[in-house]
Amino acid sequence: MKQTFLFVALALASLAVRAQDLPYQLPPKAIATLAETPPTPRVSISPDGQWMLQLDVQDMPTIADLSQPELRLAGLRINPRTNGPSRVTYATMLRLKRLPDGKELLIQGLPANARISEVTWSPDNTKIAFTHTTNNHIELWLADVASASARLVPNIFLNGVFGTSYEWVSDSKALIARAIVGGRGEVPSATVAPTGPTIQENSGRTAAARTYQDLLKNPADERQFQYFALSQAVRVTTDGRMQPLGEPGIIQQASPSPNGRYVLVKTRHRPFSYTLPVSSFPVRVDILSIDGPVVKALEDMPLADNVPTSFDAAPTGPRAHGWREDAPATVFWVEAQDGGDPKTAAAIRDKVFALAAPFEGTPLELAALPMRYAGIYWGTDKLALVQGYRWADRHETTWTLDLATKTSLTVLFDRSSQDTYTDPGTPYLKRNALGRQVLVTDPTSSIIYLFSNGASPEGDRPFVDEMNVRTKKILRWWRSEAPFYEQPIAILDESKRQLITRRESVTDAPNYFLRDARSNRLTPLTKFANPYASLGGLKKQVLKYKRADGVDLTANLYLPPTYKKEDGPLPTLMEAYPVEFKDKKDASQVKGSPYTFTRLSWGSPVFWVTQGYAVLQATSIPIVGEGTKEPNDTYTEQLVASAKAAIDEGQRLGVVDPKRVAVMGHSYGAFMTANLLAHSNLFRAGIARSGAYNRTLTPFGFQGEERTYWQAPEVYNAMSPFNYANKIKTPILLIHGEADNNSGTFPIQSERFYNALKGHGATVRYVVLPSESHGYAARESIMHMLWEMNSWLNKYVKTPATVGSAPVPAGAQAPGR
Repeated sequence: MKQTFLFVALALASLAVRAQDLPYQLPPKAIATLAETPPTPRVSISPDGQWMLQLDVQDMPTIADLSQPELRLAGLRINPRTNGPSRVTYATMLRLKRLPDGKELLIQGLPANARISEVTWSPDNTKIAFTHTTNNHIELWLADVASASARLVPNIFLNGVFGTSYEWVSDSKALIARAIVGGRGEVPSATVAPTGPTIQENSGRTAAARTYQDLLKNPADERQFQYFALSQAVRVTTDGRMQPLGEPGIIQQASPSPNGRYVLVKTRHRPFSYTLPVSSFPVRVDILSIDGPVVKALEDMPLADNVPTSFDAAPTGPRAHGWREDAPATVFWVEAQDGGDPKTAAAIRDKVFALAAPFEGTPLELAALPMRYAGIYWGTDKLALVQGYRWADRHETTWTLDLATKTSLTVLFDRSSQDTYTDPGTPYLKRNALGRQVLVTDPTSSIIYLFSNGASPEGDRPFVDEMNVRTKKILRWWRSEAPFYEQPIAILDESKRQLITRRESVTDAPNYFLRDARSNRLTPLTKFANPYASLGGLKKQVLKYKRADGVDLTANLYLPPTYKKEDGPLPTLMEAYPVEFKDKKDASQVKGSPYTFTRLSWGSPVFWVTQGYAVLQATSIPIVGEGTKEPNDTYTEQLVASAKAAIDEGQRLGVVDPKRVAVMGHSYGAFMTANLLAHSNLFRAGIARSGAYNRTLTPFGFQGEERTYWQAPEVYNAMSPFNYANKIKTPILLIHGEADNNSGTFPIQSERFYNALKGHGATVRYVVLPSESHGYAARESIMHMLWEMNSWLNKYVKTPATVGSAPVPAGAQAPGR
């Protein structure tokens, strides 16, 4: 008997070692080839419309690249070697082309092994600034457009921990940058012996906080954060001269005024928080002269640790400071009038104030909003567009504001934010002479231009409208027509109605065109080839069908290139991501377009058409709660009904084998996947990547849920598949990035869910991808993920056997062990 026990123990130990030592695997060649297809170059049009910049994008990094040192502090992820963000997608090459038909020029003088980011045009369009990240710092570079040549700005290393590390000054002769502070000393040690315990205390204040990742945990973290976030604002000229501005600090933003005479500086400072990210830390807002001294200390806002968790909540006191883009030097900000609490009865929720240089006297009230402030589009003294929102009922309003006459707000648009069919579009902005983004309008400030996705029952049909905001009369310039999907990118000439658009079809990769909206003449600007030509063309169809309760649903159906109807129903992979709605009518609207080109990202389910599967992608899973009801009150019922409706439609078409369907999802889609397996018998297998499964671990709200666990415990419990681990008998593959940074999807969610499933005898496999975040990046990780998914689908869906008896993929641990 002892020998038997010893044999079993050794066998289990061997399985555990094999699980740990399994090297990265490759999926079938057809999937790997598609996954490795190089990304299409990115395109940037100069604001004057004279030039196109093409950026060749970095291929998938290696796991060695991804495994560089990383500090996770105050909600930031920092590479301590470079003093910049640890996760960046870089450009590797820059090419210029004069529009419309100029020769393509490779920019010369780029750094070797270029890792380019933060690419911006100068206000006068003669230069392009960008950063280059070396192995140990971030450099500032400038490219001259006329000569198509680049050069290093010497003697400055940038601090990139907050993202954008510089901004152009309006004269195009200088930039305001955040630089590494010279002589800041050695990096504080993270391993110094503590001098005492780490203590947090609250004295009766209500200080609820949603679930955040990468927070400070102790004094050692605080010291490291202070060290790497410390920067000096400097004015650096294009010929390399530098002048410090103000004092060093944790400078999150240093933005020059439109006239280039002042700099708005936002500096975070102590006391820090162990429950909130840096965006909630105290912040001091100052206006500096371009020569350096502080001109006006605007505000010092405290730690925002008592903001209600409602999406309609806001901090008390001034917030959202910025420059009025259409004025020489006027700063504006917003102040809550209801204490920041949407539950407080108030006719006015927010007010917008402004103060012009020299920043003395009483601030001018610009607008009083009955809703929460959402943003301003600046235009001229006679026209600005102010936006407000109310999440509780998904309502949004846009008003016109005449700043010259100080007239009251006039409603321009008033609608549900989820009613895509009535979406008028986004106002078109263009850089003015000072390089600031302002509304494009006519001399009377009456005309604006709107770019819209053009949602309709036929699918998205983007359009461009010219609108008189005084009369609300609309003139439609142009609208995308089948069999193409075409999006407006830029207006080159309003009087001639000349546009740059990006056009694609099911078989044509996206390319850029010069379109004359009057004559409909098209001039091609790029010729990017179809990267999947070897596949022979994807068969895509937009399905339209109904849920049992009458809600209209859609899904994109993909079939293998060689599929014929006489082949009969296929094993099927369904992918979805639930969305909450407050109105069945809005939930029923058609999403997407039947004419878009399918670009396969790393997480796409469409790869499996190469393996003989039918794929239901972007399957509608609306969760509706009308009136006083909240969407999640009947989450699982609506979830199952939506999934069943999709399978039934596929079966009706004769392409889906209802006995061989798998469901997959990422993040909230993984949560959906686990719930579908817990509450239905619709599927043969599930694949859940980077999900959350126990909602009590996100007790102050999640996704679109505003209520806390203590306000709606029955909802949190009913929605947590962790609570139903004993009922999940369908095989489920769990995948999670070891370094997941997404709020609420801590890797412990998958770890604990796996243990619960295993403890109840489920068929489950749990794969942790080293160094990966919420989205996966390294080539090795992505290839292995695709291999895991393919092995799981083949084993339990394509050729299913009795659960637990099918052969284990070569080199893999038996599921559930």
